[in-house]
Amino acid sequence: MAMMKFAKKKSAAKTLKEQKWRVLVVDDEKEVHNITYTVLKKFVYEDMALELISAFSGKEAIEILKKEKDIAVVLLDVVMEEDDSGLKVAKAIRGELQNKAIRIILRTGQPGNAPEKDVILNYDINDYKEKTELTSTKLFTTIISALRSYRDLQIIDANRKGLEKIIEATQSILKVRSLKLFSEGVLIQLNSLLQYGTSSMIVTTNDGFGVSKIDNRYEIIAKAGKYQNQTCDTILTDETIKLLDKAIYDEKSFFEDDKYIGFFKTKNGNSHLIYVIGIDKKCSYSNILLNIFLTNVSIAFDNLMLNEEIINTQREIVETLGEVVESRSKEVANHVNRVAIVSYILAVAVGLDEEEAIKIKMASPMHDIGKIGIADNILLKPGHLSIDEFEQMKAHTTIGRDILGSSDREILKAASIIAYQHHERWDGEGYPQGLKGEEIHIYGRITSIADVFDALSEKRIYKEAWSEEKVLDYFREKRGKQFDPNLVDLFFENLIQIQKSINVLK
Repeated sequence: MAMMKFAKKKSAAKTLKEQKWRVLVVDDEKEVHNITYTVLKKFVYEDMALELISAFSGKEAIEILKKEKDIAVVLLDVVMEEDDSGLKVAKAIRGELQNKAIRIILRTGQPGNAPEKDVILNYDINDYKEKTELTSTKLFTTIISALRSYRDLQIIDANRKGLEKIIEATQSILKVRSLKLFSEGVLIQLNSLLQYGTSSMIVTTNDGFGVSKIDNRYEIIAKAGKYQNQTCDTILTDETIKLLDKAIYDEKSFFEDDKYIGFFKTKNGNSHLIYVIGIDKKCSYSNILLNIFLTNVSIAFDNLMLNEEIINTQREIVETLGEVVESRSKEVANHVNRVAIVSYILAVAVGLDEEEAIKIKMASPMHDIGKIGIADNILLKPGHLSIDEFEQMKAHTTIGRDILGSSDREILKAASIIAYQHHERWDGEGYPQGLKGEEIHIYGRITSIADVFDALSEKRIYKEAWSEEKVLDYFREKRGKQFDPNLVDLFFENLIQIQKSINVLK
């Protein structure tokens, strides 16, 4: 008689036809395994057959259960290498392995060693059978009952995880300020949610993209899986556009074969969609969860768009004020934009997070805002300033701090620090406070390099533009004196990126 196969490592991504209910048979008698296999070899439940796995001792059973996480049922003998081996396995499953889902069916040929009443009361098992009463029909119905219970527990657990994922997703996507990053986050979270919509036995790999329809035109804003390196033309085929149009026309999400098209609309009237393929139809039960998720996404998307509009307005005001100062001093208006770019690159290079780097990028154009308070005869003087005139010029740092320092806005608070400290020197010989080393805020140290680099590189009313070689020599000479030595090193390491970014503005 053919024996069932022993446990072996599963494929990472089985097709639906390959999925099987996995049942572990634990008994020290070879004949029991043979009989069980014969009775259940044609067993099918919900279009899935059985995969029987054999263990001939309690110890072997526990080792298998440690490795195989998706076993649905265990048919467990009591007396094996020890009189209570099966009971120890049952205790280990619920305790050591913390497996609450697997259905444990205890079957014994020696009921005297494990009285049914005592076992049911003292061990977390799901059924108790004497081997003599387990006829072919009884074994069949017992397995059906156990699998149905296991399936229901998996669905309940999937719903729980799905709700957790919604909460987690809502928390994480609200922290992201970039529209592109937000959309990628939504796509990732939706993929995770769809995964939880399947049976735990089903392993799928999803590919998808996020798309917005603005002014009757589709624009891809996020891609995942096989779409990652594809162009809009290859992604937006006639068939795909037809499904996207259907979601927009009906204003609702839907499943189509192995695809899920998620629809949400923002208050400004734009439509946004998530298109995911590789979805098992068994996940359709999670429609309610998906709709809740996309409702939350829609609200978050509106907030994000509003937030970006506010930030863009702030950026425009900051840049305009910076350019007004530069224009008044007859210096190149693009100076503030170049300072912003160099400051951002250095902020990222030194290890500041993206949010902090963007803050410096937006605040650094305000570094000379205090020059508004400097008289024209000093600010516009083409030659060198006298000692008294230079003292008056120094006041622009304090004026800038006072103009910006009263605001509670993060960007303007950062700009206040930059305006006040961007003329401090690493060696303590700067102004207005004579701060030294790391006493100078990182914002001031970064902007100082960005400001001086651009000032030396461009023509000013009081000087001609320096050559690139002369500018770089100046930074080498002033490393550890005027400038933070670590930031100077990072400046040279990122010089090519800095030059390319600046050239875009020219």
